Amino acid sequence: MNSDNETNCLICGKSIVYCQTAYEAQCSGCGEKMTTNAECESGHFICDACHGSKSLSVIYYHCLNTDKRDPISIASEVMQSPTVHMHGPEHHVLIGSSLLAAYHNCGGDIDLGSALKMMQQRGKQVPGSICGLWGTCGAGISAGIFMSIITESTPFSKTEWRMSNLLTAECLKNIAESGGPRCCKRDGFLAIQTAVNFAAEHYQIQMELPSKIECNFSKMNKECLKKGCPFFV
Repeated sequence: MNSDNETNCLICGKSIVYCQTAYEAQCSGCGEKMTTNAECESGHFICDACHGSKSLSVIYYHCLNTDKRDPISIASEVMQSPTVHMHGPEHHVLIGSSLLAAYHNCGGDIDLGSALKMMQQRGKQVPGSICGLWGTCGAGISAGIFMSIITESTPFSKTEWRMSNLLTAECLKNIAESGGPRCCKRDGFLAIQTAVNFAAEHYQIQMELPSKIECNFSKMNKECLKKGCPFFV
């Protein structure tokens, strides 16, 4: 299996083909059969677990041990790992984990190790490709999970339930206004930026942000919006 983090098939490097109707396919990594909406031009299919399995431990240990207070910097450092692909469901864990680490380092009252494990357990349930198939983005959901963890929200909560959903809604609005097609880096940065401002306004925890957010991954993304992206350099 290829270890690069570009956009194509992890097996052969050919383009991924998406379709509206789900069908059953066998994962070229673990051999399990499951439904999918995507495989490469040569017929290779990689399930979410195989796609992101190596990255999850990198995300956990980096976020657990960093002393940075800027979640953009935390996420960007993890994104440099060859286990984190240009696009993929690992971002559904990474965005919330970066926020948890920065929140903790800025004085947020959480058990970081337990919170990161909770983030991983919840985030990895968010499937890949949902930005185009479900009308929602995993980066925005990941930020919402971050809020649900720090507020200890449950389905029976009142204020905590409201705030978690409100943050997700604000993230999705900002992501949608940036336009498609998908970009896990752009959408992740937008979700983090939104969550930092939200936490400062509602919880008086001021996480840091760089004076200018710059993306260094555009050359890996053949669908990059270039100057249409707020983070393009």
